[in-house]
Amino acid sequence: QAQVEEFGGGLVQAGGSLRLSCTASGLRFDAYAMGWFRQAPGKEREGISCITWNGRTTYYSDSVKGRFTISRDNTKNTLYLQMNSLLPDDTAMYHCAAANYCTRSWGTTVKYNIDYWGKGTLVTISS
Repeated sequence: QAQVEEFGGGLVQAGGSLRLSCTASGLRFDAYAMGWFRQAPGKEREGISCITWNGRTTYYSDSVKGRFTISRDNTKNTLYLQMNSLLPDDTAMYHCAAANYCTRSWGTTVKYNIDYWGKGTLVTISS
């Protein structure tokens, strides 16, 4: 059964850092663009970053640009999200996702064409 699963969430103080990872199983990881969404309580799911299958192209939402870095290791079937300079507004459930493509529309059009969703890992930033 194909799935993606997130790891690494937790409680961090504002200004701190956290690294999320997402491992894939049962699917050909290097055939998919991968990315991250997040959803805060009472808010819509937000697409924050994606990376093409070969890791050569990445996109970030304005809300995380310059603070978060997405990367992948196709030899380990693993996606990463390095999060620095964390803010209380970054508090959310973070979901990993696999799709056929990664574009600037990751948070809009692509959001409705995700092949695999992870269940999420909770990130809480204290002020």
